[in-house]
Amino acid sequence: MFTGIVEEVGLIKDINNTGLSVYASKVLEGTNLGDSIAVNGTCLTVVHMDDRSFTVDLAPETIKRTGFGNMRKTHVVNLERPLLANGRLGGHIVQGHVDGTGRITSIRSDSDCFIITIRAPKNLMPYIVSKGFISVDGISLTVVKRNTASFTISVIPYTLEHTNLKGKQTRDLVNLEVDIVAKYVETLMTK
Repeated sequence: MFTGIVEEVGLIKDINNTGLSVYASKVLEGTNLGDSIAVNGTCLTVVHMDDRSFTVDLAPETIKRTGFGNMRKTHVVNLERPLLANGRLGGHIVQGHVDGTGRITSIRSDSDCFIITIRAPKNLMPYIVSKGFISVDGISLTVVKRNTASFTISVIPYTLEHTNLKGKQTRDLVNLEVDIVAKYVETLMTK
C-alpha cells in the first residue's frame, strides 16, 4: 500500500517491453530484491538493484494499462516506497494498481498554483468526485471539479517542484488510480 506522497523523482535509465530501470537514491534506502516501489503510481517489484538504480519487470498488462509504453530514457518518474505499518498516511490509500491513463488537456496558472485538467476514460469517471481523491502518476491529489469526461486538480508549488508534474505538458499521458473505496462500494451495492 502507498500513500501518494512522492519521495523522489527518478530518471529512466532504460526501458523496453519487458522491463524498466530507474536511477534513484532515496527509495533505494532499505529496499531489497523482491520489494515493491511505486513508479508513477504503479506497484512494481524490484528484480535487480545497485547503489544508483533499480530494475523492475513490466508485464504486458502493465504496459497496456499505464503510460510506460510511451516512455523513453531520460523521462522522469515519481517514486514511492510502500507505507510502513508504523508510518503516516499523509495522502490517501493508493494500491499502485493503475486503472488507466488520462491525457492532460490544459495547464494554467492560478496565483502560485497550477490548475491541470485531465481527460479520463469514460469507465473511470463515475469514481472521480469533486473533493475526492485521485492518484495521478502516483501523486495523491484532490479533485477540484469534474464533468462528464474530465476532472481538474490544483497543484501547489511544492508538489510541482517535487514531482514529475513539473515537466508535464498538454497532451501528455498520466497514470490514474481512482479511490479504492468507491470501487468497493459499487461492488457491494450491485450484489
